[in-house]
Amino acid sequence: MKKILFLLVLFTSALNYSQNSNPITVKGKLVDKDSGVPLEFATVSFISAQPDQLPQGGVTDLEGNYSISVLPGTYTVKWEYITFKSISKENQVLIEDKDYGVISLVQDIAELDAAIVVAEKTTVDIRLDKKIYNIGKDLTVQGGTASDVLDNVPSVSVDVEGNVALRGNNSVRILIDGRPSALVGFSGAEALRQIPSEAIERIEVITSPSARYDAEGTAGILNIILRKNRIIGFNGSINLNTGYPERYGASTNLNFRTTKWNLFTNTGYRYRTSPGNAFTKIEYKFPDAPPTGTDLLGVNESREFGRLGRSYFTSFGAEYFINDDSSILANVVYRLGNDDDVNINNNQRFFADPTLNETNLREEQEAEDEEDLQFSLDYQSDLDDNGQKLKASAQFSTSIEDQESNILQTEIISNTINDLERVLETEDETEALVQVDWEKPVGEDIQYEAGYRGNYRDISNSFFFEEREDFPNGPLVPDATLNNTFSYEEFVNAVYGQYGQEFGKFSMLAGLRFEQTNISINQETTDVTSKKEYSSLFPTLNLGYEIQDGENFTLGYNRRVRRPRGRRLNPFAGRSSQNSFYQGNVDLDPTFSNQVDLGYLRRWEKLTISTSLYFNRSTDNVETIETTRLVDGNQAVFRFPVNLSTEERLGYELTLTYRPFKWWTINSDVNVFRVETDGDYEDLNFDFVNTTYFLRLNQKFELPAKFDFQTRINYRGASESAQGSQNGIATINLAASKEILKGQGSLTLNVSDLLNARRRESFTNTPSFISSSRFQWRERQVTLSFIYTFNQREKNNERGGEGEEYEFEG
Repeated sequence: MKKILFLLVLFTSALNYSQNSNPITVKGKLVDKDSGVPLEFATVSFISAQPDQLPQGGVTDLEGNYSISVLPGTYTVKWEYITFKSISKENQVLIEDKDYGVISLVQDIAELDAAIVVAEKTTVDIRLDKKIYNIGKDLTVQGGTASDVLDNVPSVSVDVEGNVALRGNNSVRILIDGRPSALVGFSGAEALRQIPSEAIERIEVITSPSARYDAEGTAGILNIILRKNRIIGFNGSINLNTGYPERYGASTNLNFRTTKWNLFTNTGYRYRTSPGNAFTKIEYKFPDAPPTGTDLLGVNESREFGRLGRSYFTSFGAEYFINDDSSILANVVYRLGNDDDVNINNNQRFFADPTLNETNLREEQEAEDEEDLQFSLDYQSDLDDNGQKLKASAQFSTSIEDQESNILQTEIISNTINDLERVLETEDETEALVQVDWEKPVGEDIQYEAGYRGNYRDISNSFFFEEREDFPNGPLVPDATLNNTFSYEEFVNAVYGQYGQEFGKFSMLAGLRFEQTNISINQETTDVTSKKEYSSLFPTLNLGYEIQDGENFTLGYNRRVRRPRGRRLNPFAGRSSQNSFYQGNVDLDPTFSNQVDLGYLRRWEKLTISTSLYFNRSTDNVETIETTRLVDGNQAVFRFPVNLSTEERLGYELTLTYRPFKWWTINSDVNVFRVETDGDYEDLNFDFVNTTYFLRLNQKFELPAKFDFQTRINYRGASESAQGSQNGIATINLAASKEILKGQGSLTLNVSDLLNARRRESFTNTPSFISSSRFQWRERQVTLSFIYTFNQREKNNERGGEGEEYEFEG
């Protein structure tokens, strides 16, 4: 009878509450059972027994407390925290305020281990049109830069000066977060050295880009994705490093995520010295007549580079989840660089009359300041439940670089200063783009895509040179023949459409991209202008066939373009050497290419092999010509680019991952390619055929006591060109790591270029001179890094995250 009365009272009370719809308050606290630490941003859900009532709930605060308003009723209450075992209580009758007190959750060891393994490994996701390399825990790049990361990515090579090549081809389009960016800067090599490795989440290697991507870059695309964590709660990492030659760095990666907001930042400061050296020997030829007494016969030039670089990098973003189907993301990236370099050139100049021989010392003090700022806004929305999506992006970026060089030349024998030069150079770049992409699946096997991109670039470069001709007290006199202001303006409009379909084990992605380009070049001081306008179609086709689970073939075709820009267009020659100069060419035309790529992938339990056979044919290919010109009455070597040749490139690539034991992982990739060019310039033939290769062997050992050891060997084979040859280059990097602080911290020691052998040795033979040279941009480095992570036990719950195909250990 008491039970019946209780039920009647309960029913009446519940009815009254439901009629009034006055919410009640449910509160409590969640903690880690083992440590007692509060669990912030854990989820508390109230699932009603009424099928027509939507679930209710909320999250805990930074102290693990929650206070949630819910409508009266009967619920299943569920407490959840990622990588912890959830707790549920069914048939909870809530008709008045309720306090559940402290509830303790226990870690789910299986999920925790899985989360840690995924976070530490470098994984690879192979798609129909790209490969995705998640950086993971790569010991050899800790404390490094984006250049160091790229040098460890299969298919990619980075030369001694930091120039990036894909399959040996340096016509690579480098994107930041899927878009062109002024962050890559006027010199891509220097800009990549300013981005810390800790700020990079993954690298996308796109050797057969679909129509969705920019057609720029005949070799393909490298897309650098910066970190944007979406893990619930507050989490992050701190990285401190130091090393020799003198270098210091500190960076942090922080993320704060609620149900509606995600805030993230990557911020770092670097101070580093990078000593380098070079030696060049030049012997001039006199084919028409023997040299006279004042003719320069040759030069020995020894150079020492003392570089001091300071840089600050930060990326801050905020993502707002409008609802379950759409979000908006705003991101600001800022980079500030300040370099002070001292370059010393020791010159020995030999004349036909030996009494004119001279030895001088040129000391260049160069100060360079660079400031880059980028704003971006992204919106994405799932338009329906069938997978239709809309993405819209806008980006604006600016880059300013100011450089001042003072060059003092001293005659060694008399110890007198006989020349003083001053160079002021300013480069400004503004870039803006808007992009809209639309995707619509039809059923499970068909997908349509279409989009538009408008990209605008405006580059201005001013060069001012003055020289003191009368010593010791003469004025600095500007050289009107060298001073100039150069501007480059480019506007590219592009639209694309593509169609994808699966036919059982066969898949196809076909697309067509149209790009219309307007270019305006103006040399203001000399009043020389030129305009270029051209439109092009860029078809793409990617086919795939799955033989069986873990084994498939891919076949890709694409047409692409390389537009001249940056250093290749800049008409100003540097002054750091009086014997060798590089000068851009404002009359360069774009290079167009067609490429076919046949790939094969096979996975076994311990071994994964990915191979590719590729062919690339480029027209109006740009080559660098070396010749001699008179400077101050003496011969000097001049290098400049021209549209020289038709180039055909045939190559084979092999990438493998082998894990013979749980504690030993081997990664290796080999790229062999044959290059044939056909071209003439000023009655000289520049045809040549060259076959070369590069290979990489990466091994990682998981040792007892939570020690890891990693080795990486890179070898770049010898090569030849129409005017010379280059010796092979071998580089060995070593790294060791030890986990500390119960796995939340690690110490890593790495040595880059163990044998101090990363130097370019080349030989040039032209009708006017012979030269041999040795260049080492950066000497051996030793770096000690400390990394501390906190609250990163959660599994990544990013919506639409990348799936894993197989593991590629870092």
